[in-house]
Amino acid sequence: MYDSSDTPLPVSPVRAHQVNVYPRELEEVMLTHPAVGLVAVVGVPHDSHGEEVKAYVIRRRRGHRGRAGRMVQAEHGRLQVPRVVEFRDTLPMTATGKILKRELR
Repeated sequence: MYDSSDTPLPVSPVRAHQVNVYPRELEEVMLTHPAVGLVAVVGVPHDSHGEEVKAYVIRRRRGHRGRAGRMVQAEHGRLQVPRVVEFRDTLPMTATGKILKRELR
């Protein structure tokens, strides 16, 4: 019998600097920072690289902006650190609470 709950959702990597960057992996690392309440990582167009990694962050409390990026660099390397970080008060969400990443691109 087929159980759809065991099937992983399709993952669409960001292609930045000729490296596949998986947003969910970066989000999981950034969420371990105590100042980060919610985060969404997406690919945004870049003139020379095709795509660039951008993080949208809702802060739980004020913290140092660079620390979450250093956490990502330590775990995944400097090419996967979001080059652009935008701090927001809210993120677009569905009625069930899922972040609408297509509206952030």
